[in-house]
Amino acid sequence: MVILNSVLVVPARSFCSPSSPSSCSTVPGYLSQYFMKNALLVAGNARFPQLRGISPRSTTFARYKSKRSKRTEELSRRENSKSDGAEFTTLPSTISQNNISDSDGDGAGNHSVPSSARETVLQACTLTSMVLVALGLAIRQVSHNAASGGWEIPDCSAEVSFSFDWGDLELVIGLVVLVSTCRFFLLKLWPDFSDSSEAANQQVLGSLELWDYAVVAILPGVSEELLFRGALLPLFGLNWKSALAVGALFGVLHLGNGRRSSFAIWATFVGLVYGMATVFSSSVLVPMASHSLNNLIGGILWRYGSTYRKDL
Repeated sequence: MVILNSVLVVPARSFCSPSSPSSCSTVPGYLSQYFMKNALLVAGNARFPQLRGISPRSTTFARYKSKRSKRTEELSRRENSKSDGAEFTTLPSTISQNNISDSDGDGAGNHSVPSSARETVLQACTLTSMVLVALGLAIRQVSHNAASGGWEIPDCSAEVSFSFDWGDLELVIGLVVLVSTCRFFLLKLWPDFSDSSEAANQQVLGSLELWDYAVVAILPGVSEELLFRGALLPLFGLNWKSALAVGALFGVLHLGNGRRSSFAIWATFVGLVYGMATVFSSSVLVPMASHSLNNLIGGILWRYGSTYRKDL
């Protein structure tokens, strides 16, 4: 082995295989690269004394160590920020159906969803329903006190009561059939309404388990009807004009969060139907039961319908 111009040269015979003379070569590629790097390093140290003692391996490790240290500091900073409440995760306005996994592909399997999304939806539904119930009861009580005091204000609690008889059951069944049938045909014939309904269902129902549907169906059904048909409707008068006006207000409040004007028109129609049922029965339990059942039926049909399976 000799050194020529600071480059190591190894005789070719040292790399010949006795069993395969044709495999003899000059310095193999990986050895020649290794020797060349060291030779250049020796030459570089001779020309630049300040670089002595620095090897390519040491510089590479130093860069790796520096990056790892920075990464560790960044993770530590984030953990401290989270513990101090500086960073928090927000829930998107539209809950993606991609978070739902179904092993059977028919919508009846076990769902794996973020617990925070499910809890957020249920909490929002519960709190909103409590507020609506409080407003409805307050309006009914104030109108009752005012009417008892001689004011010319309709007594909401007397005009629309919580009574219910077997004749009202037929009215409830008729309302459920009417609303469910109309919704079915509108979903088929009105694309804008279908997209708007899908957006609303994705937002509210996308992260829920099947048994949660009863909660998000009954609570809004009871609270909304208590306010709109049990308080506002008798306050304006038990007639079709008041039913239409309260229904229009009910529809406008259903705008937003992906729900378009088509959904507001549908909500206005439903509000008018529930209002007329209240006028005929003088009972707030009729629209409450109808609204809750229609919510539950609509949610279950959406869950097991073709749209739900398509999104999986």
